[in-house]
Amino acid sequence: MKVNGESIPAAEGLTVSKLLEQLGYQVSRIAVEVNRDIVPKAQYDAYALHDDDVVEIVCFMGGG
Repeated sequence: MKVNGESIPAAEGLTVSKLLEQLGYQVSRIAVEVNRDIVPKAQYDAYALHDDDVVEIVCFMGGG
């Protein structure tokens, strides 16, 4: 699987939530896209990831 352009292994049973936790992301300030489809936050716990998936994680930044 590719995450933000880098290859990482997709462990069996890996979900979006588990991936985000593993990578240290704060769920409240991000958006996740898998294979060019946005995954709603409500589906993070159930959305299973696979070896051939392409995941993009976008962090929202505050500022002025």
